[in-house]
Amino acid sequence: MEEDRVLSSVHSTVFKESESLEGKCDKIEGYDFNQGVNYPKLLRSMLTTGFQASNLGEAIDVVNQMLEWRLSDETIVAEECSEEEKDPAYRESVKCKIFLGFTSNLVSSGVRETIRYLVQHHMVDVIVTTTGGVEEDLIKCLAPTFKGDFSLPGAYLRSKGLNRIGNLLVPNDNYCKFEDWIIPIFDHMLKEQKEENVLWTPSKLLARLGKEINNESSYLYWAYKMNIPVFCPGLTDGSLGDMLYFHSFRTSGLVIDVVQDIRAMNGEAVHATPRKTGMIILGGGLPKHHICNANMMRNGADYAVFINTGQEFDGSDSGARPDEAVSWGKIRGSAKTVKVYCDATIAFPLLVAETFASKREQNSETKT
Repeated sequence: MEEDRVLSSVHSTVFKESESLEGKCDKIEGYDFNQGVNYPKLLRSMLTTGFQASNLGEAIDVVNQMLEWRLSDETIVAEECSEEEKDPAYRESVKCKIFLGFTSNLVSSGVRETIRYLVQHHMVDVIVTTTGGVEEDLIKCLAPTFKGDFSLPGAYLRSKGLNRIGNLLVPNDNYCKFEDWIIPIFDHMLKEQKEENVLWTPSKLLARLGKEINNESSYLYWAYKMNIPVFCPGLTDGSLGDMLYFHSFRTSGLVIDVVQDIRAMNGEAVHATPRKTGMIILGGGLPKHHICNANMMRNGADYAVFINTGQEFDGSDSGARPDEAVSWGKIRGSAKTVKVYCDATIAFPLLVAETFASKREQNSETKT
């Protein structure tokens, strides 16, 4: 009958036979709290939870691959290796070089303490940030930032001398304290430039500020102590730039050479060989592009984790997925990559807990 034929056609259309995914894809399954509250297991369950939880789970996997990689994992190509690179002990000692980038708002937030932990224990090798990512670290050593609200009226806050960063509040007095602290340092730097021919670069300036702040809560202090370079190519775009501006009227002549820093930054990537390189970038903008561009000089990074809320539809580099960077040669086609669409204040501490921090605890337990 015609009706049976139509029904059979509709049925076959609606219930089209599926290709089997068994053994090809992970099954979606979240954490079962009947097991009790086990945070490591909860974080591991993210991978099979779906949506951005799965992206966070993948980011944890990629960062752990960065941390676990050794040159000894690679096949020796005799004609491409030096004698040292053929030595098994040497190959086991060569680790992935990790570039960490972050925007200023994350240092304004409590993520600063997570960043400081990584730097304090020399878990990253190169840092790129914005000017705000520098000054907020230093200012917090002089005076605190407070929790406010996203909805506080700007005009009211202005009348009270309070600056709003999202739902954070920074009293204007903090910047006055910053000026009182940093201007004498600029005076000493100018004196050393004139009398000792010191050539200042942004990274040398930041190392000096880390030394001068002498405060263990500061990631810049630990970067100075651990000899980890901190690059800030947009040095004048923030309160630090304001201080350089004011200082130039008091005593002109301080020179900061950005060309030497671009050589140094690109050199960190170019001369990483035979190491692999990995990028962990929180937010977008200048730090994201600067790290990616440096890795382009070595035909791309081997691992990349982006955590931001940017979208790609407007063509912004901030919102671009890792695959766009592959097209530029900033990330290798064979690289392990993931972008987590999430506020980094949520995702990054969780990622660190299940990667850097857990591995450090495991190593400590092994030693004892």
